[in-house]
This record gives sequence, structure tokens and C-alpha cells, in this order.
Amino acid sequence: MSKIDKFINHIYEELKCPKYVIEHSNVVYERTKYLNNYYNEVDDDLIECGAKLHDVGRTVTNGIKHAYIGADLLRNMGVDEEICKITERHIGAGISPQEAKLLGLPDRQYIPETLEEKIVAHADNLVHGIKPVSLEFVIKKWNKKGMSSDSIDRLIKLDNELKR
Repeated sequence: MSKIDKFINHIYEELKCPKYVIEHSNVVYERTKYLNNYYNEVDDDLIECGAKLHDVGRTVTNGIKHAYIGADLLRNMGVDEEICKITERHIGAGISPQEAKLLGLPDRQYIPETLEEKIVAHADNLVHGIKPVSLEFVIKKWNKKGMSSDSIDRLIKLDNELKR
């Protein structure tokens, strides 16, 4: 077992991560490889850790707050801040400050900034449960959920940006 696998498994055990979170996160990690093909300058280990730990906040809630709660759980465990930011910023294609306020989220940055943050966030978008899905599927799903046109525009922009 690699050092990264030991690290991730330790966190899963400490937080008592449900099997569905682990399975979903593993598929998200596999999906990052699809997006990562376009880049040479990314930190593969950071992407693996971020993808596999992005949903640890679901040990507390399955609501939108799972992102910042997960980041805080990881911070409290002394996890590297870059991994915490991936966790905090992985929702959709990011959440604007105005949207965050309306959703009752703490005043933080929820839009992915680094390439690694963007890759994990978008890989998560392109996975439904444990099934890889297309951008078109995600757009239809978001429209059915009543997501704002700004959110959908950010999704499309992120997809275009990552596929250069």
C-alpha cells in the first residue's frame, strides 16, 4: 500500500467514512485522470488526495455545507491546506460570494482557483453516484434542480477551460 493510500485510509477510518463516499470518491479520482491528460504541470498526488477526500464532510451532512465542513474536519486533523481548499471549493463549478451568502455558508472562497482544485471539482461534476456522466447529463440535471444560469455558465466555462 502506498503512502498516499495509507494517509487516505487513515482519514477514512478516523472519520468513519461511509462506503458510498469512498466508492464515489474513487470514481471521481479516476475521472480526474481524464481531465488530467491535458496537463503536465499538475500535482498528481494532490489531485489524488483531493479527489479521494473531497466528500469527507458527508460524514456529517449530505447538504451543500459538506464542502466547508469537510475542509474543517481535515484542517482539524492537520491535513495540508491545499487538500482542504480542494474539499472546500469542489461544489459544482464553484459558488459565488452572493450565492454562498444566500445558502448560509460561512464567508469563504468557494470558487476553485488552482488547476488541481478545478480538476477535482469538475471531475466530481462528471460523476453521478459512481457512474461517469457527460457534461450534457450534468447540465440537464442542474436545470431540473433549478440551478441558476450563472452556475451552469460557470460549469460550461470550467469544462471548456479544462479541455483547452
